[in-house]
Amino acid sequence: MCSIAENSGRQGDLPDHTVIRSCRKTVCLQVKEDGQVVVRAPLRMPGQQIQEFVRKHTAWIRKKQELVQKKSVQPVITEQERREGIEAAKQYIPQRAAYFARRMGVTYGRITIREQKTRWGSCSSRGNLNFNWKLMRMLPEALDYVVVHELAHRKEMNHSARFWAIVEQELPDYRERRKMLRSE
Repeated sequence: MCSIAENSGRQGDLPDHTVIRSCRKTVCLQVKEDGQVVVRAPLRMPGQQIQEFVRKHTAWIRKKQELVQKKSVQPVITEQERREGIEAAKQYIPQRAAYFARRMGVTYGRITIREQKTRWGSCSSRGNLNFNWKLMRMLPEALDYVVVHELAHRKEMNHSARFWAIVEQELPDYRERRKMLRSE
């Protein structure tokens, strides 16, 4: 194992960063989830060359740190808001699923409302649909996109060109709607 960690700290106008030297051939940057900057560099790369690399990428580093900070400032959801959101989702989402299923000519099994950390919805091979109750906090256009996306899996259980054609047939503006989810 050939690696050496150096804490470079603040040097002039450069962001704080830690340099980890190892048996590698290239230099790379990483902004961790806590905003710390790590520079991974070859063992023999001169410190001045590393500092120049950081200087060239300072704008990128600042942008990534800003994104990390925004993610960490997520609003706290109270237990009452959670219960109300789940109840609202149990009423509203099945209505939207029934509406779009009729239009798309598909059927589905049961609908379950959950609180997933990384998914807005899913469709099982048996045709059961799962939706994240937090969709109720989104614009209705974004919620409808997730419903149509999951119903499209009733015809295509993949993300092939045929799948996206089914989604687009129902929601020609699905790309804009999908962006609404990514901004959350």
